[in-house]
Amino acid sequence: MYHPDAFNPVPGRPEEVAPGVRRILCDNPSAFTFRGTNTYLVTNGGGVAVIDPGPLDVMHQQAILDALRDGETITHIFVTHAHSDHSPLARPLAKMTGAPVLAYGDATAGQSDVMRALAAQGGLGGGEGSDTGFAPDIVLEDEQIVEGDGWRLQALWTPGHHSNHMCFDLALGNGGFGTVFVGDLVMDWSTSIVSPPDGDLTQFMDSCRRMRARPADLYLSGHGDLLRAPHERLDWLITHREHREAGILTALEAGPGNATDLAARVYTDIDRRLLPAAARNVLAHLIDLHSKNMVSHDGELTADTVFARI
Repeated sequence: MYHPDAFNPVPGRPEEVAPGVRRILCDNPSAFTFRGTNTYLVTNGGGVAVIDPGPLDVMHQQAILDALRDGETITHIFVTHAHSDHSPLARPLAKMTGAPVLAYGDATAGQSDVMRALAAQGGLGGGEGSDTGFAPDIVLEDEQIVEGDGWRLQALWTPGHHSNHMCFDLALGNGGFGTVFVGDLVMDWSTSIVSPPDGDLTQFMDSCRRMRARPADLYLSGHGDLLRAPHERLDWLITHREHREAGILTALEAGPGNATDLAARVYTDIDRRLLPAAARNVLAHLIDLHSKNMVSHDGELTADTVFARI
């Protein structure tokens, strides 16, 4: 059982949350970031890896630097994905420390052919909070291992929430992997927003199933608390998305509708201020269902396109 309300760390104060891992909460709370963005410091010697430095925030940048202990220096800066609450501080921190920025690619890297075509077509909207100017110094390949000072991180391309999303699986010393930084793929307090064309539900479900098949002891998310039963949470998340798909199909039986109409029919238990985000999730489902030939629409696909059940 998860209790998200129990997660109340003090922003800017480093906490050791796992062997070799310190968490620093950025003071950027919102309906989409929960208490704020979690920045992680990985260390097993003098060289420190920073994971998700966060938004452009001078106070948070100083908190990261203040969290370094005697003899420690930042040698690597990893970014899970190019959203504005995760990646913008990477470049200033790199300039200050000389450490390279590592990620899957820029803000459009990994986009599926479907989403690339929809983005080029225009009219779909989306792009909420995407850090469009983001570009890493080192482009990581899927399953590539980066070695540091007493630690190793294996990069796992897990698109869906964002096309360039990566998880990073940690091993310390001669130990095995199993402590995974999962960005916004899996969180304890909420499901992830999947907003086309940056988000792709087909990719998201594939990524969840891929991570479910991979051994893990602990997930460290971009927002919210630790996940000590990660596979249990993934099972719930996959089932939740499957139920949401079924709910959308049921709603379409009552008549055609666009993403906003269907969100109002399906999301009956959320803060109404979140309905625009829910509509983006519904649109992601509709695009996925269209690819499976389960729904239809006329004309070019836009944010207001009306869908019907086949």
